[in-house]
Amino acid sequence: MFGRSEIIVGLEIGTAKVCAVVGEVDVDGAVQIIGVGNEPTRGAVRKGEIVNIDLAEEALRAALATAEESADVELRSVYLSVTGSHIEGNNYHGVHPIASVDREIEEEDIEAVARKARPQLTDGREVLHALRQGYRVDGQAGVDNPLGRFASRLEVDVHVLSGQITRLQNPVCAVKGLGLQVEDIAFAGRASARAALSPEQCELGALLIDLGAGTTEYVVYHNRSLRHSGVIAIGGEHVSNDISVGLKLSNARAEKLKLEHGAALPDPGSHGRTVSFTSDVGLDNRTVSVSHLHRVMHARLEELLMLIRDDLAREGLLAHLRAGVVITGGGARVPALERLATQVFQMSVQTTCAKVGSGPSSILDEPQCSTALGLVKLGAQQRATQSQSRPGVFNWLAGKLVGA
Repeated sequence: MFGRSEIIVGLEIGTAKVCAVVGEVDVDGAVQIIGVGNEPTRGAVRKGEIVNIDLAEEALRAALATAEESADVELRSVYLSVTGSHIEGNNYHGVHPIASVDREIEEEDIEAVARKARPQLTDGREVLHALRQGYRVDGQAGVDNPLGRFASRLEVDVHVLSGQITRLQNPVCAVKGLGLQVEDIAFAGRASARAALSPEQCELGALLIDLGAGTTEYVVYHNRSLRHSGVIAIGGEHVSNDISVGLKLSNARAEKLKLEHGAALPDPGSHGRTVSFTSDVGLDNRTVSVSHLHRVMHARLEELLMLIRDDLAREGLLAHLRAGVVITGGGARVPALERLATQVFQMSVQTTCAKVGSGPSSILDEPQCSTALGLVKLGAQQRATQSQSRPGVFNWLAGKLVGA
């Protein structure tokens, strides 16, 4: 429970844009989205990571100013998403014998098994999230809270997301350079899942794919816990680049063609159809085959989806996706993407918008805002948990933002 209404800001520094979403959380914990700001990064970010700090700060300043004005509040802190190929997700297991005389599980035992599940990371890496998947008590799985149970052996499974410290610090420093506090950071895929997946989907088992401009994040939930995660440094910009190379166009023209006439699957109705436009460099007008455009896009998007499918197959997770596949992010709007993904995964697929709370449909209905919207939801949950729990218990196991 919140003692008063609070303002929470979710901030995503994406490859193509900076997105800031402002949410207001009432005393009952309900989230109302009250503002948003979007600003193109103009080359400041590549594959989800800042490469030009000056341009990044300009985009950040503009997006945050727009969000502040639309929400009519003063922004002082943000919850920030991070991504990049350096982020890794792995599962770990901890085992702890119960040594008390009456063999009743106490808080000290839960803290001890958490420590034993903690990985020994290489130098230069740190834990971003450590998310409890479930306990086993004397071999009995699916125990949510073992406290007070009589047992001789306690086990825990944990999904740990880690990243390179220096690469995690770069976006944090950019935000702090504008005079704002960073409340916490979260893996972009986890934030997007919090916005786009329902509790029922997380229970049944679902794959969330966030198809962005420079990266694609994906996470698997099952039995309400995060079971698997990954980042692939391929996104919508790579599709545009393939079009540019394959059809011999400028990047700007390729992006425009993709947005206006593109599709993830060749359309039989487009056979023989062409698009004509003036050459970028003043040469003769160009004519492009729509079927050729679709084939180029299909090749790259199919490759991306198959990389994710093959990864999940190696982990034995495909059979656990009873709720199917959910696609969000800016790339989710590509026509026929659902049909292509259905062919690749051989299960139900849907593109979705946020399931965060109330607010303008212009924000909630935009899949490219999923990460920032999810950050607002994660921030609200973190503040609620902090106000209710005793400090020091399960700190590392709870992760940077509490909950799966």
